[in-house]
Amino acid sequence: MSEAITAGSPADGQPQPRTMARAIEDSGVLAALLLIATLPIVEIVLRKFFRTGISGAPAIVQHLTLVISMLGASLAARESRLLSLATTKFLSGRVRVAAALFSGSVAASVTAWLAVASFQFVIAERDSRTLAYAIPLWVVQLVMPIGFAVIALRLLWHASERWSGRTIATAAAVALCLTMWVSPFSPQQLALPALIALFAAAILGAPIFVILGGAALILFWEAAVPIAAVAVGHYSLVVNPSLPAIPLFTLTGYLLAEGGASKRLVDVFDRLFGGVRGGPAIVTALACAFFTTFTGGSGVTILALGGLLFPILRRAGYSERSSLGLLSGAGSLGVLFPPCLPLILYAIVAHVRMEQMFLGGIVPGVLMLVLTAWWGMRQDRRVASTEKFSPTAAAQAIWEAKWELLLPVVVIVVLFGGFATPVETAAFTAIYALIVEGVIHRELKTFAMLSHVFSEAGLLIGGVLLILGVALGFTNFLVDAEIPAQAVAWATASIHSKYVFLLLLNLFLLVVGGIMDIFPAIVVVVPLVVPLGAAFGIDPTHLGIVFLANLELGYLMPPVGINLLIASYRFEKPMTEIYRAAIPMLLVLLIGVLLITYIPPLTTFLPRAFAP
Repeated sequence: MSEAITAGSPADGQPQPRTMARAIEDSGVLAALLLIATLPIVEIVLRKFFRTGISGAPAIVQHLTLVISMLGASLAARESRLLSLATTKFLSGRVRVAAALFSGSVAASVTAWLAVASFQFVIAERDSRTLAYAIPLWVVQLVMPIGFAVIALRLLWHASERWSGRTIATAAAVALCLTMWVSPFSPQQLALPALIALFAAAILGAPIFVILGGAALILFWEAAVPIAAVAVGHYSLVVNPSLPAIPLFTLTGYLLAEGGASKRLVDVFDRLFGGVRGGPAIVTALACAFFTTFTGGSGVTILALGGLLFPILRRAGYSERSSLGLLSGAGSLGVLFPPCLPLILYAIVAHVRMEQMFLGGIVPGVLMLVLTAWWGMRQDRRVASTEKFSPTAAAQAIWEAKWELLLPVVVIVVLFGGFATPVETAAFTAIYALIVEGVIHRELKTFAMLSHVFSEAGLLIGGVLLILGVALGFTNFLVDAEIPAQAVAWATASIHSKYVFLLLLNLFLLVVGGIMDIFPAIVVVVPLVVPLGAAFGIDPTHLGIVFLANLELGYLMPPVGINLLIASYRFEKPMTEIYRAAIPMLLVLLIGVLLITYIPPLTTFLPRAFAP
C-alpha cells in the first residue's frame, strides 16, 4: 500500500519523511494553540500591573485562529476525518470504490477552486495594512490558499487506496475544474447540473465544507460575482474578534477529556447521588452536562463518558435501551450552559452580547437537565437503593476532583467579575485546565501525550472552522439575494401572531437539526431567523436560546443527529436500535424546548437582572 512508501531505512536511524512531516504539522498546531492561549494571559498581566500591553495582540490572536483553522483542517484531511453527512461504509465492492472516487474528485475540485478564490483574495489584499511588527497581512493570509491546496491533495489521496484510483480521481477533478474555466456552456446552464453533482457527492460522503463551499462558489459564479467573495466571507468570520474563544474552550474540553477529569467527575456525582433511587440517572445528567459545557457539544462527551456511565446504569438495573437513550440525550445537555461553544458562535453571528447569551442559557439549561434526570429516575425500577451514602467517600471524591469542579467558578468569576474579556477568559480557562491536568495531576506528563491532545483539539477546531468559514460565503449569497428580507415580508404578511411564528420556528429548526450539524446551522440559518424575530418583537436573547434549544434537540433527530451517530459508533449498536432508544428522550426534551419557547422569562430574567 502507498502508506508503506518511505525514503529512509530503519538501519540509517533517520526519521521517515512522512513521519517528520506529520511531526512538523502537529508541532505547528501545538505552537499556534499555545500562543492563542498565552498571549491574552500576558496581555491581562501587562494591563493589570504595568498599564501597558503587546502591540497588536488582539489582531495577532485573531490571525493565529486563522492559522490554526487551516492547520487543523489540514490535519483532519490527513487523517480522513473531515466532517461529512454520510460515508461509503454501507456500500461494498465496485460500487463503494466508484462512490469514493466520485465524491473524492468532486470534493477535490471544489477545494481547489476554494484555493483559487483564496489566492485571488490574497492578491487583492497584497497592498493592505500590516498585521503587527511590520509583518504584511497578506503573508499570514497566504495560509488560506496553501491550506485549501493541501486539503485538495489529501482528498485525492484518500479517494482511493490504489495509485490507479488516485490517478482517475485527479483526472476527474481536473476535468471538473476546467469545466468551470473553459466550458462552452454558460454558468446559468451549468449551475443546476453542478448543484446536482454536488448533492450526489454529499450523499456519497463528501465533507460538509465541500457542500456549503461548493454551493456558494456555484451560486456566485452563476450570478457573475467574483468567487473571491467566498474567501472574503471565510476570512471575515475566522478573524472575528470573539472567535478565538472557540478554539480555546475546545482545547479546554480536550484537556479534560484526555486527562483523568472524566473519571474523577463521574466518581464525584456517583458518590453524591449514586445511592439514591434514580441516582445513576442524576449522575449521568450532571456528568454529561458538566463535560459538554466545555467540550462544546461535539460528541466528545459520549466518547469520553460513555464507557464509564453505561456500566453504572446497567449495574443499577437500567435496561440496555434506557441506558442508551439516556446517554444519547444527556450528551448534549451542556449546550445552553456558559461557556459552551454554540452560545459563543450564536452571539458572534447574531451580534448579541456574549454575556447576555451566557446568562440567558443558565435557567433553560437547568430545565433541560432536570427533565433528563427526571425521566432517568422514572426508569429506575429498584425498590430501594443498593448503596448507602458515605459522607467520607463523597468528601474524598470531591477533594480529588476539586480543581475540575472549580472550573465553572473560574469562568464565572473571571468573566462576570470584569477581570477579562470573553476571549481572555477562554485563554485563562485553557491554561487553568492545562495546569490542572498536566502539572497538578500529571496525566499529560510527556510531550507526546501533550502533542496528541493539542493535535486532536486542532483537528476538531480546523474541521469546524472550515465549515463555518465557507458557510458564511453561502450565507452572504443569501443576503445578497435578499432572501432574509423576502422571508420577513412573507412572514409578516402571512403570520399575525408571534406565538404561531415561534411554533413554526420550532418545527423548522427540528428539521434543520435532523439534517445539519449545529455549527453550520448557526452560520447559515441565524441570519435568516434574526430579522424574523425582530419583526415579531422577540427578545434577541430569548430568540437565541430558543434557537439553540431546538438544535440541542437536533442532536437526537434522525437521520444525522450527531449524538445518534456517535452513540452507534461508541456502543457498537445499529442506528435503528439507537433511534428507538432515543425517542423517549427526544419527547422529554421537546417538552423542555416548548417551555423555553413559550415562557420567555426563563431566558430573559437573568440577562435583565444583571444588565449593565
